[in-house]
Amino acid sequence: MDEAAEAAKKSTLLLIPYGLYVLGATDGDALAAGTVNWVTQTSFKPPLVAMGVKKDSGLYQVLKSGGKFALSFLESGQKDLAFAFFRPTAVDGDLINGQRFERHETGAPVIEAAPAWVEGRVVGEVDVGDHSCVVGEVTNAG
Repeated sequence: MDEAAEAAKKSTLLLIPYGLYVLGATDGDALAAGTVNWVTQTSFKPPLVAMGVKKDSGLYQVLKSGGKFALSFLESGQKDLAFAFFRPTAVDGDLINGQRFERHETGAPVIEAAPAWVEGRVVGEVDVGDHSCVVGEVTNAG
């Protein structure tokens, strides 16, 4: 593909709307969290979401092994919060990457400052590319 076509492909894909989320996962005592922006609902019955997760991340490893997730929805003014999760996970008491979190049914971390969240279990995956498309069934929300 020539340079013009590559540039057109890149600029067109950037037109896809997206939000910012903090995806948390748990596997026993292990917790992980990271900022993600490729999320969409894919089903009403059962309620499913698809999430793009970077495969070389610690978050992906915990998500794969534990199979439980929490997705904290961020508002437009919470970019600083999102940036806190661009680095490896650090847990200190009730703080994860410096942010207060709570746990609900799955035990995965939910960011307290987030205006909304869902949690659930991993039910599928499309493992192609540098990010995996992880499908989760939503079992709880707040």
